[in-house]
Amino acid sequence: MIGIETKLSRRSLLCGGLAVGALALFTPGVFAEQLARTPRMTEGPFYPDKLPLDQDNDLIIIGDSLTPAVGEITHLTGRILDINGDPIKNAEIEIWQCDAHQVYLHTSDSIPKKDQQDKNFQGFGRFTTASTGEYRFRTIKPVAYPGRPAAHIHFKIKKGGRELLTSQIFVSGFAGNKRDGIYMDVRDPVDRELVTADFVPIKDSKVGELSARFDVVIGRTPADADGDH
Repeated sequence: MIGIETKLSRRSLLCGGLAVGALALFTPGVFAEQLARTPRMTEGPFYPDKLPLDQDNDLIIIGDSLTPAVGEITHLTGRILDINGDPIKNAEIEIWQCDAHQVYLHTSDSIPKKDQQDKNFQGFGRFTTASTGEYRFRTIKPVAYPGRPAAHIHFKIKKGGRELLTSQIFVSGFAGNKRDGIYMDVRDPVDRELVTADFVPIKDSKVGELSARFDVVIGRTPADADGDH
């Protein structure tokens, strides 16, 4: 779910006949019970079958390498929230995506395409939230993949050893979205908005970096019972 700074019209939801904008949804105490959950989506076949040694939140640089990955550098940020709008502490978010040459970090994809793969792209990253529920990654703007016309980033949320949510992030306005079976399988247009993010240029960036804000709303967590958010 895109953050407060995004246009409210893109996140207006119906609530008992009232149009509730994103600002209200993310203001503590204002219609908090109506916070819409991020829809679940398929994990897909290319969750890494062998995790990389470098699993940090910077997918552009691997280890001590000085050579960055190919692609449009993107700063992906957001918060992980519960349905009341409260931030979730100690939630782990994983992301994975294909590189700019359409190759995933998975042996069934990377081995056949070994001459095509960007060896400088980490392909997978992790981040654990603090008390604010915020996460951040430096990655590339996703690209379309053979059989998947919509550019997308996969993500998974875990806490306390349990998987809470698996879904995908799509690029707002991307030409292939309406031809992507997985994206269009989300029938409700509002739900499709909840898995869509704006990738916008960062002002004054000398290398054309982008930013994308994507907030995730999940239901109960393993720590709900003791209130450890």
